[in-house]
Amino acid sequence: MVAEDDRFHSFIFTYGTLKRGFSNHALIQDLAATGDAVFVAPCRTTATLPLVCGPYRVPFLLNLPGSGHRVSGELYAVSARGLDRMDELEGTTRGHYERLPIEIEEVDGGESRRRWAEAYFAHDGYAAELWRKSGERGFSSYSEKEAAGYVKRKDRPQNLSFLEQIRLAMTYYEQARAHMEGVIEDSKRESSWLDHVRCHEWALTHGMEILNWNLCKKRTYFLIIL
Repeated sequence: MVAEDDRFHSFIFTYGTLKRGFSNHALIQDLAATGDAVFVAPCRTTATLPLVCGPYRVPFLLNLPGSGHRVSGELYAVSARGLDRMDELEGTTRGHYERLPIEIEEVDGGESRRRWAEAYFAHDGYAAELWRKSGERGFSSYSEKEAAGYVKRKDRPQNLSFLEQIRLAMTYYEQARAHMEGVIEDSKRESSWLDHVRCHEWALTHGMEILNWNLCKKRTYFLIIL
């Protein structure tokens, strides 16, 4: 059994691009080929946690228990060498992500089993702000729908660090909100389709997406995700 194999140092809960079918799963495939990682089971968190997308549709699990949803993912057993490579990918020494304990529930074949593992959470230095900028709305799984528009690291601006990209995205969010408040007039008139187009074009120009439009009491309300 995996738990009895001395090669494996840790259990890692993956919820984003390391999962099968997503852009960074190639790392786990490489580790599996060298005997440094093995798939254990599909699983989900026992606690509710926020899972959001940041700039470039990068997924972030936030260490804010009690918010969000029970998050689905995949559990892997990894060796010490495999863990080092995952830490490097996730930038744990650079303040990108933090590897922290997490309780998960394996869901395989109708049976469930709880165990402690570790997961890569958004670093505490920006997690709360990212949750606020996401409108305190998360999702239960990082699926193809949430991953649409994901930009690989090699295709992002190379003159900006990962943290600089996050800070810049936060700034754009504030600019977008201010811009849209200026575009949409007060509640005495209905917003025109031109307003919608102008807001949408501005958001796309700055790498954002307007998630939902709702007309309520003759005023446009909107939610922007980074």
